[in-house]
Amino acid sequence: MTDPDAPHPGRRRWVLVSALVLVLVAGGVAWRVLRRPPPLQYQTAAVTRGPVLAKVTATGILSAVVTVQVGSQVSGRIATLHADYNSTVKKGELIAEIDPALFQANLEQAKANVLQADGQLKQAQANVLAAQRTYDRDKPLRASNLIAQADLDTAETTLEAAKASVVAAQGSLAQARAQLTQAQVNLTYTKILSPIDGVVISRSVDVGQTVAASLSAPTIFTLAGDLKAMQVDTSVAEADVGKLAPGMEATFVVDAFPDERFKGTIRQIRNAPQTQQNVVTYDAVIDVKNPDLKLRPGMTANTTVVYADRPDVLKVPNAALRFRPTPEMLTALGRASAAPGRVAGRDGGAGGGGGSGGPGRGGAGGSGPGRTLWVVRDGRPTPTQVNIGVSDGTFTEIASGPVSAGDAVLTGVESAPTGGARPASPVTPGGPGRRPF
Repeated sequence: MTDPDAPHPGRRRWVLVSALVLVLVAGGVAWRVLRRPPPLQYQTAAVTRGPVLAKVTATGILSAVVTVQVGSQVSGRIATLHADYNSTVKKGELIAEIDPALFQANLEQAKANVLQADGQLKQAQANVLAAQRTYDRDKPLRASNLIAQADLDTAETTLEAAKASVVAAQGSLAQARAQLTQAQVNLTYTKILSPIDGVVISRSVDVGQTVAASLSAPTIFTLAGDLKAMQVDTSVAEADVGKLAPGMEATFVVDAFPDERFKGTIRQIRNAPQTQQNVVTYDAVIDVKNPDLKLRPGMTANTTVVYADRPDVLKVPNAALRFRPTPEMLTALGRASAAPGRVAGRDGGAGGGGGSGGPGRGGAGGSGPGRTLWVVRDGRPTPTQVNIGVSDGTFTEIASGPVSAGDAVLTGVESAPTGGARPASPVTPGGPGRRPF
Protein backbone atom coordinates (compact mmCIF):
# COMPACT_ATOMS: atom_id res chain seq x y z
CA MET A 1 0.00 0.00 0.00
CA THR A 2 1.43 3.45 -1.04
CA ASP A 3 2.09 6.05 1.60
CA PRO A 4 0.02 9.14 0.79
CA ASP A 5 2.55 11.44 2.46
CA ALA A 6 5.51 10.31 0.30
CA PRO A 7 6.69 12.82 -2.41
CA HIS A 8 5.49 12.09 -5.94
CA PRO A 9 8.37 11.35 -8.35
CA GLY A 10 7.13 13.90 -10.94
CA ARG A 11 6.87 16.62 -8.36
CA ARG A 12 10.41 15.92 -7.19
CA ARG A 13 11.73 16.30 -10.76
CA TRP A 14 9.86 19.56 -11.19
CA VAL A 15 11.42 20.98 -8.01
CA LEU A 16 14.90 19.99 -9.19
CA VAL A 17 14.41 21.56 -12.62
CA SER A 18 13.06 24.77 -11.08
CA ALA A 19 16.02 24.98 -8.72
CA LEU A 20 18.43 24.42 -11.60
CA VAL A 21 16.75 27.15 -13.67
CA LEU A 22 16.95 29.58 -10.76
CA VAL A 23 20.64 28.80 -10.32
CA LEU A 24 21.33 29.38 -14.03
CA VAL A 25 19.38 32.64 -14.05
CA ALA A 26 21.17 33.88 -10.96
CA GLY A 27 24.52 32.89 -12.46
CA GLY A 28 23.71 34.65 -15.71
CA VAL A 29 22.69 37.81 -13.89
CA ALA A 30 25.82 37.70 -11.76
CA TRP A 31 27.99 37.13 -14.85
CA ARG A 32 26.45 40.10 -16.66
CA VAL A 33 26.88 42.28 -13.60
CA LEU A 34 30.51 41.26 -13.18
CA ARG A 35 31.26 41.60 -16.90
CA ARG A 36 29.59 45.00 -17.30
CA PRO A 37 32.23 47.62 -18.16
CA PRO A 38 32.76 50.35 -15.59
CA PRO A 39 31.17 53.72 -16.29
CA LEU A 40 33.21 56.41 -18.07
CA GLN A 41 34.39 59.67 -16.58
CA TYR A 42 34.78 62.63 -18.92
CA GLN A 43 37.13 65.56 -18.48
CA THR A 44 35.78 68.78 -19.92
CA ALA A 45 36.72 72.40 -20.40
CA ALA A 46 34.66 75.41 -21.36
CA VAL A 47 34.77 77.44 -24.55
CA THR A 48 35.63 80.97 -23.45
CA ARG A 49 36.07 84.36 -24.98
CA GLY A 50 39.23 86.37 -24.50
CA PRO A 51 42.57 87.39 -26.00
CA VAL A 52 44.96 85.07 -27.88
CA LEU A 53 48.52 86.20 -28.54
CA ALA A 54 50.39 84.14 -31.13
CA LYS A 55 54.11 84.52 -30.60
CA VAL A 56 57.51 83.16 -31.53
CA THR A 57 60.16 82.68 -28.88
CA ALA A 58 63.90 82.36 -29.51
CA THR A 59 67.21 82.77 -27.74
CA GLY A 60 69.84 85.25 -28.89
CA ILE A 61 73.08 86.96 -27.95
CA LEU A 62 73.53 90.69 -27.43
CA SER A 63 76.34 92.40 -29.28
CA ALA A 64 77.39 95.83 -30.39
CA VAL A 65 76.21 96.91 -33.82
CA VAL A 66 79.86 97.49 -34.80
CA THR A 67 82.60 95.28 -33.35
CA VAL A 68 86.20 95.66 -34.56
CA GLN A 69 89.19 93.50 -33.76
CA VAL A 70 92.28 95.71 -33.75
CA GLY A 71 95.49 93.87 -34.61
CA SER A 72 99.07 94.52 -35.62
CA GLN A 73 100.31 94.42 -39.21
CA VAL A 74 103.97 94.13 -38.14
CA SER A 75 105.73 91.81 -35.73
CA GLY A 76 107.49 93.07 -32.67
CA ARG A 77 107.47 93.59 -28.91
CA ILE A 78 104.63 95.57 -27.31
CA ALA A 79 106.32 98.66 -25.88
CA THR A 80 103.34 100.62 -24.55
CA LEU A 81 99.60 100.18 -24.04
CA HIS A 82 97.53 103.34 -23.91
CA ALA A 83 94.13 101.66 -23.38
CA ASP A 84 92.68 98.93 -21.20
CA TYR A 85 89.37 97.17 -20.54
CA ASN A 86 86.36 99.52 -20.70
CA SER A 87 88.49 102.40 -21.96
CA THR A 88 86.65 104.88 -24.16
CA VAL A 89 88.66 105.68 -27.28
CA LYS A 90 88.25 108.03 -30.22
CA LYS A 91 88.94 107.33 -33.86
CA GLY A 92 92.65 107.89 -34.62
CA GLU A 93 93.67 107.80 -30.95
CA LEU A 94 96.96 106.01 -30.11
CA ILE A 95 96.10 102.87 -28.13
CA ALA A 96 99.33 100.80 -28.36
CA GLU A 97 102.92 100.98 -29.58
CA ILE A 98 105.32 98.32 -30.83
CA ASP A 99 109.05 98.82 -30.21
CA PRO A 100 110.14 100.85 -33.29
CA ALA A 101 113.95 100.32 -33.04
CA LEU A 102 114.22 97.65 -35.74
CA PHE A 103 111.86 99.49 -38.04
CA GLN A 104 113.79 102.73 -37.59
CA ALA A 105 116.99 100.91 -38.57
CA ASN A 106 115.29 99.45 -41.64
CA LEU A 107 114.17 102.93 -42.58
CA GLU A 108 117.72 104.31 -42.39
CA GLN A 109 119.01 101.40 -44.47
CA ALA A 110 116.31 102.02 -47.06
CA LYS A 111 117.33 105.69 -47.27
CA ALA A 112 120.96 104.64 -47.85
CA ASN A 113 119.89 102.26 -50.61
CA VAL A 114 118.07 105.11 -52.32
CA LEU A 115 121.19 107.27 -52.24
CA GLN A 116 123.27 104.41 -53.65
CA ALA A 117 120.80 103.75 -56.45
CA ASP A 118 120.67 107.44 -57.28
CA GLY A 119 124.49 107.56 -57.56
CA GLN A 120 124.50 104.52 -59.85
CA LEU A 121 121.94 106.22 -62.06
CA LYS A 122 124.03 109.35 -62.37
CA GLN A 123 127.10 107.27 -63.22
CA ALA A 124 125.16 105.45 -65.92
CA GLN A 125 123.98 108.76 -67.34
CA ALA A 126 127.61 109.98 -67.45
CA ASN A 127 128.62 106.81 -69.32
CA VAL A 128 125.89 107.50 -71.86
CA LEU A 129 127.25 111.02 -72.38
CA ALA A 130 130.80 109.71 -72.93
CA ALA A 131 129.62 107.00 -75.32
CA GLN A 132 127.53 109.51 -77.25
CA ARG A 133 130.53 111.81 -77.70
CA THR A 134 132.71 108.93 -78.91
CA TYR A 135 130.11 107.88 -81.43
CA ASP A 136 129.58 111.42 -82.65
CA ARG A 137 133.34 111.78 -83.14
CA ASP A 138 133.82 108.46 -84.97
CA LYS A 139 130.91 108.82 -87.34
CA PRO A 140 132.41 111.62 -89.57
CA LEU A 141 135.80 109.88 -89.43
CA ARG A 142 134.23 106.75 -90.88
CA ALA A 143 132.60 108.84 -93.58
CA SER A 144 136.11 110.01 -94.57
CA ASN A 145 137.44 106.41 -94.34
CA LEU A 146 139.82 107.47 -91.61
CA ILE A 147 138.67 104.67 -89.24
CA ALA A 148 137.44 101.18 -89.80
CA GLN A 149 133.75 100.28 -89.80
CA ALA A 150 134.36 98.01 -86.84
CA ASP A 151 135.46 100.96 -84.72
CA LEU A 152 132.25 102.81 -85.53
CA ASP A 153 130.19 99.72 -84.73
CA THR A 154 131.95 99.36 -81.39
CA ALA A 155 131.25 102.99 -80.50
CA GLU A 156 127.56 102.52 -81.39
CA THR A 157 127.29 99.34 -79.32
CA THR A 158 128.92 101.04 -76.36
CA LEU A 159 126.41 103.88 -76.61
CA GLU A 160 123.41 101.51 -76.62
CA ALA A 161 124.81 99.56 -73.64
CA ALA A 162 125.27 102.80 -71.72
CA LYS A 163 121.65 103.75 -72.41
CA ALA A 164 120.49 100.32 -71.17
CA SER A 165 122.53 100.81 -68.02
CA VAL A 166 120.65 104.04 -67.40
CA VAL A 167 117.30 102.22 -67.61
CA ALA A 168 118.57 99.53 -65.21
CA ALA A 169 119.83 102.19 -62.81
CA GLN A 170 116.46 103.94 -62.95
CA GLY A 171 114.76 100.63 -62.05
CA SER A 172 117.12 100.10 -59.11
CA LEU A 173 116.40 103.61 -57.89
CA ALA A 174 112.65 103.04 -58.14
CA GLN A 175 113.00 99.75 -56.24
CA ALA A 176 115.06 101.44 -53.53
CA ARG A 177 112.45 104.18 -53.19
CA ALA A 178 109.67 101.54 -52.88
CA GLN A 179 111.62 99.83 -50.11
CA LEU A 180 112.00 103.20 -48.44
CA THR A 181 108.24 103.73 -48.59
CA GLN A 182 107.63 100.24 -47.15
CA ALA A 183 110.06 100.94 -44.32
CA GLN A 184 108.28 104.21 -43.58
CA VAL A 185 104.88 102.45 -43.58
CA ASN A 186 106.13 99.67 -41.31
CA LEU A 187 107.47 102.25 -38.91
CA THR A 188 104.06 103.93 -38.96
CA TYR A 189 102.39 100.58 -38.17
CA THR A 190 104.28 100.41 -34.90
CA LYS A 191 101.80 102.99 -33.63
CA ILE A 192 98.39 101.27 -33.37
CA LEU A 193 95.49 103.70 -33.68
CA SER A 194 91.80 103.19 -32.92
CA PRO A 195 89.80 102.78 -36.15
CA ILE A 196 86.47 103.82 -34.57
CA ASP A 197 84.93 105.67 -31.69
CA GLY A 198 84.08 103.03 -29.12
CA VAL A 199 84.87 101.10 -25.98
CA VAL A 200 87.55 98.49 -25.38
CA ILE A 201 85.78 95.25 -24.46
CA SER A 202 88.80 92.96 -24.72
CA ARG A 203 92.61 93.22 -24.48
CA SER A 204 94.65 90.22 -25.62
CA VAL A 205 98.27 91.27 -24.94
CA ASP A 206 100.44 92.80 -22.20
CA VAL A 207 103.44 95.12 -22.30
CA GLY A 208 106.59 93.19 -23.25
CA GLN A 209 104.72 90.48 -25.15
CA THR A 210 105.87 89.76 -28.68
CA VAL A 211 103.30 89.59 -31.44
CA ALA A 212 103.95 87.79 -34.73
CA ALA A 213 102.17 89.00 -37.85
CA SER A 214 103.82 86.64 -40.33
CA LEU A 215 100.71 84.52 -41.05
CA SER A 216 97.79 86.57 -39.73
CA ALA A 217 97.28 89.81 -37.88
CA PRO A 218 97.30 89.11 -34.13
CA THR A 219 94.39 90.66 -32.22
CA ILE A 220 95.45 93.18 -29.59
CA PHE A 221 92.12 94.87 -28.74
CA THR A 222 88.47 94.22 -29.46
CA LEU A 223 86.53 97.45 -29.76
CA ALA A 224 82.77 97.86 -29.66
CA GLY A 225 81.07 100.82 -31.25
CA ASP A 226 78.50 102.93 -29.45
CA LEU A 227 76.98 100.62 -26.81
CA LYS A 228 73.90 102.82 -26.64
CA ALA A 229 72.74 101.06 -29.82
CA MET A 230 73.04 97.28 -29.73
CA GLN A 231 71.59 94.27 -31.52
CA VAL A 232 70.38 90.78 -30.66
CA ASP A 233 71.23 87.92 -32.99
CA THR A 234 68.50 85.34 -32.42
CA SER A 235 68.29 81.76 -33.69
CA VAL A 236 64.76 81.28 -35.06
CA ALA A 237 63.59 77.78 -35.99
CA GLU A 238 62.77 77.20 -39.64
CA ALA A 239 59.16 76.40 -38.68
CA ASP A 240 58.75 79.91 -37.24
CA VAL A 241 60.89 82.07 -39.53
CA GLY A 242 58.02 82.53 -42.00
CA LYS A 243 55.94 84.21 -39.28
CA LEU A 244 58.45 87.04 -38.80
CA ALA A 245 59.14 90.10 -40.93
CA PRO A 246 61.39 93.17 -40.66
CA GLY A 247 59.79 95.96 -38.65
CA MET A 248 58.04 93.70 -36.13
CA GLU A 249 58.43 94.66 -32.49
CA ALA A 250 60.16 92.25 -30.14
CA THR A 251 60.65 92.05 -26.39
CA PHE A 252 63.29 90.17 -24.44
CA VAL A 253 64.65 89.62 -20.97
CA VAL A 254 68.17 88.96 -19.73
CA ASP A 255 69.28 87.08 -16.65
CA ALA A 256 70.93 90.19 -15.21
CA PHE A 257 67.58 92.01 -15.05
CA PRO A 258 64.90 89.28 -14.86
CA ASP A 259 62.14 91.70 -13.83
CA GLU A 260 62.74 94.16 -16.67
CA ARG A 261 61.53 93.66 -20.23
CA PHE A 262 63.48 95.35 -23.02
CA LYS A 263 62.08 96.29 -26.41
CA GLY A 264 63.52 96.12 -29.91
CA THR A 265 62.64 95.98 -33.59
CA ILE A 266 63.50 93.30 -36.14
CA ARG A 267 65.92 94.87 -38.62
CA GLN A 268 66.79 91.89 -40.77
CA ILE A 269 66.13 88.17 -41.18
CA ARG A 270 69.25 86.72 -42.74
CA ASN A 271 68.97 84.04 -45.39
CA ALA A 272 72.06 82.11 -44.35
CA PRO A 273 70.95 78.88 -42.60
CA GLN A 274 72.68 77.67 -39.46
CA THR A 275 72.54 73.89 -38.98
CA GLN A 276 73.41 72.24 -35.69
CA GLN A 277 72.56 68.58 -35.04
CA ASN A 278 70.21 68.57 -38.07
CA VAL A 279 68.28 71.56 -36.67
CA VAL A 280 68.07 74.50 -39.09
CA THR A 281 67.75 78.02 -37.70
CA TYR A 282 67.98 81.52 -39.14
CA ASP A 283 69.42 84.70 -37.65
CA ALA A 284 66.85 87.40 -36.95
CA VAL A 285 68.68 90.62 -36.06
CA ILE A 286 66.87 92.84 -33.56
CA ASP A 287 67.91 96.46 -33.01
CA VAL A 288 67.90 97.51 -29.35
CA LYS A 289 68.36 100.91 -27.72
CA ASN A 290 70.55 100.90 -24.62
CA PRO A 291 70.58 104.50 -23.33
CA ASP A 292 71.43 103.62 -19.72
CA LEU A 293 74.08 101.04 -20.73
CA LYS A 294 72.45 98.25 -18.72
CA LEU A 295 72.85 95.76 -21.53
CA ARG A 296 76.33 94.38 -22.16
CA PRO A 297 77.80 92.47 -25.10
CA GLY A 298 77.49 88.70 -24.77
CA MET A 299 74.35 88.65 -22.61
CA THR A 300 71.80 85.94 -23.41
CA ALA A 301 68.44 87.39 -24.47
CA ASN A 302 65.23 85.36 -24.33
CA THR A 303 63.20 87.05 -27.04
CA THR A 304 59.48 87.03 -27.81
CA VAL A 305 57.87 88.32 -31.00
CA VAL A 306 54.07 88.63 -31.15
CA TYR A 307 53.04 88.07 -34.76
CA ALA A 308 49.24 87.90 -34.25
CA ASP A 309 47.05 89.54 -31.60
CA ARG A 310 43.40 88.54 -31.24
CA PRO A 311 42.00 90.69 -28.40
CA ASP A 312 38.52 89.14 -28.11
CA VAL A 313 37.83 85.79 -29.76
CA LEU A 314 36.35 82.41 -28.94
CA LYS A 315 39.05 80.07 -27.73
CA VAL A 316 39.43 76.51 -26.48
CA PRO A 317 42.25 74.71 -24.69
CA ASN A 318 44.58 72.90 -27.05
CA ALA A 319 43.86 69.69 -25.13
CA ALA A 320 40.33 69.77 -26.58
CA LEU A 321 41.75 69.84 -30.10
CA ARG A 322 44.06 66.93 -29.33
CA PHE A 323 41.28 64.78 -27.81
CA ARG A 324 40.51 61.48 -29.56
CA PRO A 325 37.56 59.36 -28.45
CA THR A 326 38.36 55.90 -27.12
CA PRO A 327 36.67 52.75 -28.45
CA GLU A 328 34.83 52.40 -25.12
CA MET A 329 33.45 55.91 -25.50
CA LEU A 330 32.32 55.27 -29.08
CA THR A 331 30.69 52.01 -28.00
CA ALA A 332 28.89 53.73 -25.15
CA LEU A 333 27.65 56.38 -27.59
CA GLY A 334 26.61 53.76 -30.13
CA ARG A 335 29.14 55.09 -32.64
CA ALA A 336 31.58 52.18 -32.76
CA SER A 337 31.90 52.49 -36.54
CA ALA A 338 32.04 56.30 -36.59
CA ALA A 339 35.29 58.03 -37.42
CA PRO A 340 36.68 60.08 -34.58
CA GLY A 341 37.31 63.06 -36.86
CA ARG A 342 40.41 65.05 -37.61
CA VAL A 343 42.25 66.30 -34.56
CA ALA A 344 45.38 68.27 -33.93
CA GLY A 345 48.54 66.25 -34.10
CA ARG A 346 50.51 67.87 -31.32
CA ASP A 347 50.38 70.37 -28.56
CA GLY A 348 49.42 73.77 -29.82
CA GLY A 349 46.83 72.29 -32.16
CA ALA A 350 48.07 74.26 -35.16
CA GLY A 351 51.71 74.46 -35.90
CA GLY A 352 54.99 74.98 -34.15
CA GLY A 353 56.09 77.85 -32.03
CA GLY A 354 52.82 77.98 -30.20
CA GLY A 355 50.88 79.39 -33.15
CA SER A 356 48.95 78.45 -36.25
CA GLY A 357 49.66 79.93 -39.61
CA GLY A 358 51.10 83.32 -40.20
CA PRO A 359 49.73 86.72 -39.26
CA GLY A 360 46.24 87.15 -40.51
CA ARG A 361 45.46 83.45 -40.91
CA GLY A 362 42.35 82.12 -39.30
CA GLY A 363 40.98 85.49 -38.31
CA ALA A 364 37.43 85.95 -37.14
CA GLY A 365 35.08 84.87 -39.87
CA GLY A 366 37.97 83.23 -41.75
CA SER A 367 38.48 79.58 -42.56
CA GLY A 368 41.62 78.22 -40.96
CA PRO A 369 42.55 74.53 -40.70
CA GLY A 370 39.61 72.26 -39.81
CA ARG A 371 39.53 70.40 -36.50
CA THR A 372 37.02 68.30 -34.60
CA LEU A 373 35.77 69.25 -31.14
CA TRP A 374 33.64 66.94 -28.99
CA VAL A 375 31.03 69.33 -27.60
CA VAL A 376 28.61 68.31 -24.84
CA ARG A 377 25.08 68.94 -26.12
CA ASP A 378 22.07 67.87 -24.05
CA GLY A 379 24.33 65.80 -21.83
CA ARG A 380 25.85 63.88 -24.74
CA PRO A 381 29.25 64.37 -26.44
CA THR A 382 28.82 65.33 -30.09
CA PRO A 383 31.62 65.73 -32.67
CA THR A 384 31.59 69.25 -34.09
CA GLN A 385 33.73 70.52 -36.98
CA VAL A 386 35.33 73.95 -36.45
CA ASN A 387 37.94 76.10 -38.16
CA ILE A 388 40.77 77.30 -35.98
CA GLY A 389 42.92 80.42 -36.04
CA VAL A 390 46.04 81.36 -34.14
CA SER A 391 47.29 79.72 -30.96
CA ASP A 392 49.35 80.88 -28.02
CA GLY A 393 50.45 77.37 -27.10
CA THR A 394 47.71 76.89 -24.49
CA PHE A 395 44.56 78.18 -26.15
CA THR A 396 43.56 78.22 -29.82
CA GLU A 397 41.21 80.64 -31.53
CA ILE A 398 37.95 79.28 -32.98
CA ALA A 399 37.67 81.16 -36.27
CA SER A 400 34.33 79.66 -37.26
CA GLY A 401 32.08 76.79 -36.28
CA PRO A 402 28.85 75.99 -34.39
CA VAL A 403 30.20 76.63 -30.88
CA SER A 404 29.69 79.50 -28.49
CA ALA A 405 31.11 80.75 -25.22
CA GLY A 406 30.17 78.50 -22.32
CA ASP A 407 29.96 75.26 -24.32
CA ALA A 408 31.67 72.31 -22.65
CA VAL A 409 34.19 70.39 -24.76
CA LEU A 410 35.89 67.10 -23.94
CA THR A 411 39.57 67.09 -23.11
CA GLY A 412 39.90 63.50 -21.86
CA VAL A 413 38.05 60.30 -20.94
CA GLU A 414 38.87 57.44 -18.58
CA SER A 415 37.10 54.54 -16.89
CA ALA A 416 35.70 55.28 -13.45
CA PRO A 417 36.92 53.18 -10.48
CA THR A 418 34.79 50.05 -10.10
CA GLY A 419 34.37 50.35 -6.37
CA GLY A 420 31.35 52.51 -5.61
CA ALA A 421 31.53 54.31 -8.92
CA ARG A 422 28.52 56.32 -9.86
CA PRO A 423 27.09 56.22 -13.34
CA ALA A 424 28.19 58.99 -15.66
CA SER A 425 26.03 62.05 -15.40
CA PRO A 426 25.65 65.11 -17.64
CA VAL A 427 28.23 67.86 -17.34
CA THR A 428 27.21 71.41 -16.74
CA PRO A 429 28.71 73.55 -19.54
CA GLY A 430 31.48 75.74 -18.26
CA GLY A 431 31.99 73.60 -15.17
CA PRO A 432 35.26 72.34 -13.72
CA GLY A 433 37.80 70.72 -16.00
CA ARG A 434 37.55 67.29 -14.26
CA ARG A 435 33.98 66.32 -13.52
CA PRO A 436 31.96 63.12 -14.00
CA PHE A 437 29.89 63.23 -17.18
